[in-house]
Amino acid sequence: MHTILPFLLAMIAAVVLLEMWANKLKIAYPILLVVAGLLVSFIPGLPAVRINPDLIFFIFLPPLLFEASWTISFKEMKKWWRIIGSFAFLVVFFTALSVAVIANHYIPGFSIALGFLLGGIVAPPDAVSTGAITSFVKIPRSTSAILEGESLLNDASSLIIFRFALVAVGTGQFIWQQAAMSFLWMVIGGVGVGLLIALIFVKAHKRLPTDASSDIALTLIEPYFMYWVAEQLHCSGVLAVVSGGLFMSARRLEFLNSESRIKGFSVWESFVFILNGIVFLIIGLELPEIVEGLHAKHIPLGTAIGYGVLVTAILILARMISAYAAMLATFIFRPNVAPRARRRNRTWLLPLVLGWSGMRGVVSLAAALAIPITLDNGTEFPQRNLILFITFVAILLTLVIQGLTLPYFITRWNVFDGITNHEAEHATRKQMKQGLKQHIYKFLKNKHENELLDHPGIEKMIKQWEERSKAGDEVLMNEKTKLIFVELLESQRQYLSELNKDPNVDEDIIRIQLYQIDLEEERLKII
Repeated sequence: MHTILPFLLAMIAAVVLLEMWANKLKIAYPILLVVAGLLVSFIPGLPAVRINPDLIFFIFLPPLLFEASWTISFKEMKKWWRIIGSFAFLVVFFTALSVAVIANHYIPGFSIALGFLLGGIVAPPDAVSTGAITSFVKIPRSTSAILEGESLLNDASSLIIFRFALVAVGTGQFIWQQAAMSFLWMVIGGVGVGLLIALIFVKAHKRLPTDASSDIALTLIEPYFMYWVAEQLHCSGVLAVVSGGLFMSARRLEFLNSESRIKGFSVWESFVFILNGIVFLIIGLELPEIVEGLHAKHIPLGTAIGYGVLVTAILILARMISAYAAMLATFIFRPNVAPRARRRNRTWLLPLVLGWSGMRGVVSLAAALAIPITLDNGTEFPQRNLILFITFVAILLTLVIQGLTLPYFITRWNVFDGITNHEAEHATRKQMKQGLKQHIYKFLKNKHENELLDHPGIEKMIKQWEERSKAGDEVLMNEKTKLIFVELLESQRQYLSELNKDPNVDEDIIRIQLYQIDLEEERLKII
C-alpha cells in the first residue's frame, strides 16, 4: 500500500500536468496520456500496473456512463434516435462480425467465437476521446448529439456481444434461442432495473433532509448501485446506469437544489476527469505486461503488430461504410432531415466525420482486461494475450491517427460549412433572454402588484426589469424581497422548462441559462 499510494498520486499529478500540456499543444489529452503511459512503462523500477479483471468494469464504467447520461441532451437523442440506434446496435454488430470473419480467416487459432469476442471488445468507439478531440473544432449540435448518444448505448451492445462470445468460447456451443431470450432480458431487465432504482433515489433525495454534501455523496453511490443490482440479476448493468442516469437527469430540478447542482457539477467534472486520465495512462502502462504475455506464447512481436494493424483497418473501414450507408438511407427514407452543406460535394464529406471519429478507449481496455485468465474447467483461456495486444494496438492507432487528423479534416475541408449556424444559435439565445425579461416583468407585475405601493425595493426591481436593466449588487434586500426573488427565479426555471419542449431550441443553451439562475440563487444567500 505504501508503494502503490505514491504511485497513484503521481499518476493523478501526471494526468493534470499532461492535460494542461495537451491544451497548450491543442491536441486531445487522451492521446497524450496514452503515449505518456507507453513511454513511462519503459522506465525500470516502476511497480507493475495490474488491475483485477473482475473489478475493472465496476470501478470505472458506472460513473463514466452516469456522468455522460447527465450531460447529454435527451431531446436530441429522441430527435436522432434512428441513426443513434443504428450506430449503437447495428453498426457495432456489423463491426464485430467483420472482425470475427477476418480474424477467423487470417489469424491462426482464432475461431469465430474468439473473433466475435475480439470484435465485441474493439467495436465501441470511446466517447471521451471523441469529445476531447472535437472540442477543438466547431461541429453541429446534431453531429455531437449522435456521437454522444451512440457512445451511451454502444457500450451496452458491445458488452452483450462480449458476454455471449465468452460463453461460446467457454462451452464450445452457441444456442440461438437461449441467446435471444438472454438478450431480451439483458436489455429489458437492465432498463427496468435502472429506472426503478433511479425512481427510488429520486424519492430519497426529495424526502430525506439532505444538503449539498449528502446529495453529491448519494449521486456518487447511485451508478455503482444500479450497475451492481443489474449485474446480480444477470441483465445489462450498462443499460441500467444509462437509463437511470437519463431518468434522473431529466428530473434534476425536482430533487436537487441550486447548491447541490452547482457543487455537484464541479465534483463530478473533477471525478470523471481523474478516472478517465488514470484509465488512459493505464492503457499505456499495460503494454510491457501484454508484450510479456506474447513472448511467453512465442508470438513474434512483428506478427502481433501486423494483426493489430489489420483489425484496426477493419474497424475504420466498417465504420466508414456504415456512416455512408446511414447517409444514403437518410436521403432515401427521410430526405427532410438529411444534412446538407452549401456545396453538394461537401455534403458527402459529412459522413467522413462520423466515420473517422471511431477512436477506441476505456471500454475496449476494460473489456480486454476482463477476459478471464482460465476457463471454467481450469484450462488457459485461448489467445488471451494476443487479444489484449490487438486491443492495445487498435486503441493506440485510432487515438493517434484518427485523433490527430480528425480536426484537420474538419477545418481543412470546411466540412460543416453552411451547417453550423452561429447566427441561429445567437438568435435563439437572444430570443430566450428577451422572453425571460418579459416573463419576469409580467410575473412581478401580476403576482405582486399589491405590494408595489408599500415596498420601494420591489417597485425598484420591477422598474429595472421594465427598463431591461439588471439589478445591481448595491440593491438592499430584506428577507421578504429575497423570498420574492427566489420565487421569481423558480418561475424562470419553469419558463425555461416549457421553452425546452420546443424541438428547435438547443437544450445546451437552456442548461447554461439554468446554471446561471442557480448561481444567482446562491448569490442571494450571501447578500
